[in-house]
Amino acid sequence: MTLQRWREFTRSETGGTASLTVAVLTALIWSNTSLGTYEATWSARLSVTVGPYALGLTLREWINSGLMALFFFLVGLDARRELDMGELRDRRWVLLCAIGGIGSMAAPALIYLSFNAGLPSAHGWGVAMSTDTAFALAVLSLVGSRLPASLRAFMLSISVMDDVVALVVIAVFYGQGFRALPFLVASGAAAVIVCMRLANFRSGVVCCAVSLVMWCALLKAGVDPVVTGLTVGLLVITAPAGRDDLERATGLVRNFREQPTAELQQTAVRGLVAAISQNDHLQSKFTPWVNCAIVPLFAVANSGVPLGPGTVVAAFTSPITWGIVCGYLVGKVIGVVGSLSLVTALSGGRLRPNVGWGAATVGGAVSGAAFTVSLLIASKTFTGSDLAYARTAILSTVVGAMVSGRITTGVIQLMAPRRRARALLGRARPLTDLVTPVDAIRDRIRGPVDAQITVVEYGDFECPHCGRAEPDLLDMLAGGDDVRYVWRHLPLPDVHPHAQQAAEAAEAAGDQGSFWEMHDLLLRHQDHLAAADLVGYAEQLGLDVERFRQHMRARRGLRRIEEDVSSAELSGAVGTPTFFINGRRHYGSFDSDALTSAVRLARQRLLARKASSTVRAGSPDGT
Repeated sequence: MTLQRWREFTRSETGGTASLTVAVLTALIWSNTSLGTYEATWSARLSVTVGPYALGLTLREWINSGLMALFFFLVGLDARRELDMGELRDRRWVLLCAIGGIGSMAAPALIYLSFNAGLPSAHGWGVAMSTDTAFALAVLSLVGSRLPASLRAFMLSISVMDDVVALVVIAVFYGQGFRALPFLVASGAAAVIVCMRLANFRSGVVCCAVSLVMWCALLKAGVDPVVTGLTVGLLVITAPAGRDDLERATGLVRNFREQPTAELQQTAVRGLVAAISQNDHLQSKFTPWVNCAIVPLFAVANSGVPLGPGTVVAAFTSPITWGIVCGYLVGKVIGVVGSLSLVTALSGGRLRPNVGWGAATVGGAVSGAAFTVSLLIASKTFTGSDLAYARTAILSTVVGAMVSGRITTGVIQLMAPRRRARALLGRARPLTDLVTPVDAIRDRIRGPVDAQITVVEYGDFECPHCGRAEPDLLDMLAGGDDVRYVWRHLPLPDVHPHAQQAAEAAEAAGDQGSFWEMHDLLLRHQDHLAAADLVGYAEQLGLDVERFRQHMRARRGLRRIEEDVSSAELSGAVGTPTFFINGRRHYGSFDSDALTSAVRLARQRLLARKASSTVRAGSPDGT
């Protein structure tokens, strides 16, 4: 595996899940071959002394309360990204996800309490609450090859709220005796971090130092200090890269190319980092460490449990085990679907999830995978055999979630196409990212003008990625008569010196009714876009060359191009190619499979809408 592929693997959900699985197996093998050394290792006490101050914790506690703060820092970054650019930017969806997240935790906790009512183990209700996002998404990818991509966004939104609520529960109910003075110090440190963010002060060293003060103060206050990570992460704003920032970064790289000195190299690196949001930069920086080091280390320290026949039998006769297993595998489905159904009914349909109830049920089923937060709370709540029972139950939920998700998905696939589309996608209209809607008269459209699916590309004729995407787009158009393709100009003259001129040439050809013929020629000959080449293409297409030249000299296509560039900036498109499908931005790969999948999802949304219209038309009251 090359270094680049390794970096991609460590940043991916697959890499995180694989590392976590290896860590769990390591812990199980270690604890079942030498339980004494396993417990002795993680119970060893380590102390840090600075002058008159000393802080002593076991090795397991250093991991659970210290390193896991970085895990929750990533959770905070994810939550902030969803608030700024994802589903949660619709504040109604924030409310819905908050209620869904609370419901998805309350129902499992109540089921756990029903099994443990009146027993000392009842105080462990917090163990049966929080979904492990990494395992849940891994299970979803295994059982949901035909599920809508919006289900992943739905689960992430619910999981963000899930993690936030879980952290509040840990801080409030599983602390070690509240002390006011250290808590005031921690609050002061949090206020300093907020002021730093408001003033756009980006010093990582200072932020880390203040965060460390906050962490220590919370620990002394009796509040679990992992809340520090979530607090700091939520304050890191996500924003798309600005065109001016990108052009400035290009200039710095160009300066380094002309004078490759160490000083200009460092300046260029700082400029590239500044061009993207700090949230994106920090996620890229910390994700490999959290995925492949911190969470696996946490798993090794917390998931070791003897699995001899006697232990397993004893575990499954314990109300702790049944409370956790039933809480997750039954309570998550009831909590997710029940709370969202209640909100939808009480709001008269104004608040509804971005997926159908079938997909929400699948989401609830795979959310039954517990691990990270559950093990964290279990380690704070139980000891001895009760802790072993809890760990056995938590590991069992991962397998149970996979089986439950597979069964639920199989039932949905047996439905008729329209009913299945409605069950998966529901009736909620997705958020629209394309600010300037397609105008059938003004825009350059290929395919049926009145097609129900619209693919908009902001492109640059000199961009090699646009050239590589072109054959895939043509294949996509050939796949059905319900798709139309729209080209909008987004020349990037700071990196492609001929792009602006090529865009104006396409408009000059369009003035003679040959826009798409010129479009195809320009993308096929991206290395030959000089003025003489453009005139040659006009001759090749049989255009009136003199009229073409006059159009170019007068720059009559400039206004349309500038309008396209302005609409791109309004919609957050600063690079090429950027695709929007039925108004929704397409993220990720733009090869044939990815684009075909996105168009297939758009078709399913249309089917779901038609099915909903049929149901409303057939109901007695028309609703």
